[in-house]
Amino acid sequence: MIFRKLQPEVAWKKIQKYCAWQERCHKEVREKLYGFGLATPDVEELITKLIQSGFLNEERFSRSYAGGKFRTKKWGRIRIVRELEMRDISEYCIRKAMEEIDESDYQKTLHNLLNKKSREYNDDDEFSRNGKLARFAISKGYEPNLVWELIKNGLENQP
Repeated sequence: MIFRKLQPEVAWKKIQKYCAWQERCHKEVREKLYGFGLATPDVEELITKLIQSGFLNEERFSRSYAGGKFRTKKWGRIRIVRELEMRDISEYCIRKAMEEIDESDYQKTLHNLLNKKSREYNDDDEFSRNGKLARFAISKGYEPNLVWELIKNGLENQP
């Protein structure tokens, strides 16, 4: 792959647009800047400028990411936390991000997901159906104890 090394001034303009387009984490921005062919001192200086000028804020990114993935993709907390950890987000920011997920919404979303998926499984065997439901919800990042509790208590009569 052939790429041109950008001057820091040109990279600054490009990275401002990149960060203004959507919330970004430090890791994404750092990788992008290195992709521009910049040296480490220039990368760190530009990241500092982005933070100071408000283009880059990991807490804001974390909150936006967690709320968005929960609302649009119906991901559970475990999956969201794992994804944030892969982006090198601090524990503090992860805790703040989890505040974006309302507990009652979380319960309702899981319940609705399980009910909808339950209708797709026409197995006569309840044991098999429950196993499939649990695997589905757990793979989306929901806590196994919460999933099994909902399944055990019956889906149709829940919130």
